[in-house]
Amino acid sequence: MESRSLPVPDGLDGARVDAALAKMLGFSRTFAAEMAEAGGVTMDGRTLAKSDKLRGGAWLEVSWAPKEEPRVIPVDVPELGIAYDDDDIVVVDKPSGVAAHPSLGWEGPTVLGALAAGGFRIATTGAAERQGVVHRLDVGTSGLMVVAKTERAYVALKRAFKEREVEKIYHAVVQGHPDPLVGTIDAPIGRHPSHSWKFAVTHDGKDSVTHYETLEAFPGASLLEIHLETGRTHQIRVHMAAHRHPCVGDPLYGADPTLSARLGLTRQWLHARELSFEHPTTGEWVTFTSDYPADLAHALDVLRGD
Repeated sequence: MESRSLPVPDGLDGARVDAALAKMLGFSRTFAAEMAEAGGVTMDGRTLAKSDKLRGGAWLEVSWAPKEEPRVIPVDVPELGIAYDDDDIVVVDKPSGVAAHPSLGWEGPTVLGALAAGGFRIATTGAAERQGVVHRLDVGTSGLMVVAKTERAYVALKRAFKEREVEKIYHAVVQGHPDPLVGTIDAPIGRHPSHSWKFAVTHDGKDSVTHYETLEAFPGASLLEIHLETGRTHQIRVHMAAHRHPCVGDPLYGADPTLSARLGLTRQWLHARELSFEHPTTGEWVTFTSDYPADLAHALDVLRGD
């Protein structure tokens, strides 16, 4: 059995058990419901059903039986866009709710599963469930992601990401107004000292650098353009929350649930807007851009009063 012990974030007060666990632990909602039905979820010592409601600040104990090793399962994902495709790479426009690759506990769609269903052939070394993946986006983050289709492209892109030769630009709506309006956050990120499912700024974490610029300010929120030097897990979410400006719609890192509800958001307002790199075969510098998906565009309209 595997287990986790964690407090319920205030932003998930009143949330259903299955929906909240999916957000907190990255499981599918179906798997979270199965955990609850098997008696694997307790809150302050009381066993919960999948439809029970959580209480902010209460203590959760979660346990589950590990499933078989993850594997790529072809699944059609009509919302997944193809921004570019050739013999060596494919650049996808990932919707929210899709993981980069299979992992234990995740039963939802993946980028690799969608590509397999679409007839794309990925032939690279590495773990079978991560074929061609050279960087990832969180399940709840939308936008651009490049996948290597050949070993040559895989090696070149892995090196480019490691050497910080890839330009990654995100747009994020955060709570409040960062001061200064343009700045750099240089703070190491590591596992949260008391919550294994979160990350935090820690003195012994990995080097992490985030550059931001305010594009537009609204009452109580700001639209930022963010350039990443590094690519740590949850980097933007952690850095902005550490500066008391969490991404709107992100309860795991302190977002106001009232504002999220007003904007109709069920995930963080965070979008991989632009991706640029040297093509691994031609050597040409290529740039791809992605429009905001409907839920993020709607939230902006509400903020602008449109």
